[in-house]
Amino acid sequence: MSRYTKDDIFRICEEENVEFIRLQFTDIFGHLKNVAITISQLGKALNNQCMFDGSSIEGFARIEESDMYLYPDLDTFEILPWKPINGRTARIICDVYNTDGTPFAGDPRYVLRKEVEKAREMGYEFNVGPECEFFLFHTDDGGSPTTFSHDTGGYFDLGPNDLAENVRREMVLTLEEIGFEIEASHHETAPAQHEIDFKYERALHAADNIMTFKFAVKTIAKQSGLYATFMPKPKENVAGSGMHINMSLEKNGENAFVNADDVHGLSQEAYWFMGGLLRHAYAMTAVTNPLVNSYKRLVPGYEAPIHIAWSARNRSPLIRIPSSRGQSTRIELRSPDTAANPYLALAVCLAAGLDGIKNRIDPPAEIVQNIYAMTDKERKAQGIRSLPSNLLEAIRAMEDDAFVTSVLGEHLAECYIRAKKQECEAYSLQVSQWELDEYLGKY
Repeated sequence: MSRYTKDDIFRICEEENVEFIRLQFTDIFGHLKNVAITISQLGKALNNQCMFDGSSIEGFARIEESDMYLYPDLDTFEILPWKPINGRTARIICDVYNTDGTPFAGDPRYVLRKEVEKAREMGYEFNVGPECEFFLFHTDDGGSPTTFSHDTGGYFDLGPNDLAENVRREMVLTLEEIGFEIEASHHETAPAQHEIDFKYERALHAADNIMTFKFAVKTIAKQSGLYATFMPKPKENVAGSGMHINMSLEKNGENAFVNADDVHGLSQEAYWFMGGLLRHAYAMTAVTNPLVNSYKRLVPGYEAPIHIAWSARNRSPLIRIPSSRGQSTRIELRSPDTAANPYLALAVCLAAGLDGIKNRIDPPAEIVQNIYAMTDKERKAQGIRSLPSNLLEAIRAMEDDAFVTSVLGEHLAECYIRAKKQECEAYSLQVSQWELDEYLGKY
């Protein structure tokens, strides 16, 4: 059942003195975009008549096919709680359509919608709970972000060590104003690093929430004179920011991953879903960890999961089964980071899991030891493979995996791979300060 009708939105805008509406959508790299309209254009927007130039959005369309339409998802209507200069502003998340009225194949939200529909055809609903980490840094005199912070807090610290306690509280309260149910917030491992967790939702809603979450966190940080970054590894020698994804399937109103008679409380469907994730994890990494910088988080020594394995007992493998059981039973994929496009990341996760169920892919044996402490020989003996060590390796793996590219679709996969190869090439041409410090005086 829909949350809002067109009449509801008109009425609320009038009652709440809304003067501007952001028609939001997401590009293939997970960047939030919008076309802003005044209230006088709301009727046109709600009738799917707002057009934009897709050729100016990376990966969207060629110049000769540039006209695209925004179709608002009425259920995503929210009034933004931060105070504007004049009037109030609302937002509606939109799907992108071609001029002939068909969904645009390069719209990340459409990619996820397709996989959600496939799950429904199999009798499942896909539920997701993300754990989003970020850093809060000072800005310079010009307002640009730095990597400087006075904060010295660590895991679960509180004030006075956690200097951003009040800022984080304001973020939580703001998120609750726009409909989030926040389950927990706390200081993370590294100085200036934080985490806010929100409730399980259906996959599409969860992806929308991740985009809204980033937007809100950045806005509140800016109002507090800080900069919030979701860059995976902004500082060396500290932990990076991840986005652990907790997943479960629901069937006939019940958690399909539950089997009270199993030693881990997992159903056969849960094992097969996990088997699919592990089967495709290597090629999925280009989507779940999309930046050159992502692979500076995926290194030994900072608790980032780099080994393709699973466990119900420790946090060193790629997949963990959290201790909560019964209706809270879930699979936690620990590799994704906060730079990932949530629509694409959830789409490949769901598709991989469903592939596991369809083809009855059993996962390998559980790894109960601390994989970080194993030698290379011990890991090899147990068949434990590592994730790609850099973005180019990940992109090549995705190219070679027809399953993962088929999830993205031909158009989006082609644009994504081309852009990421260009990113790798641009990075390879740079000379870093480390190289100068290490080599300039020696050679």
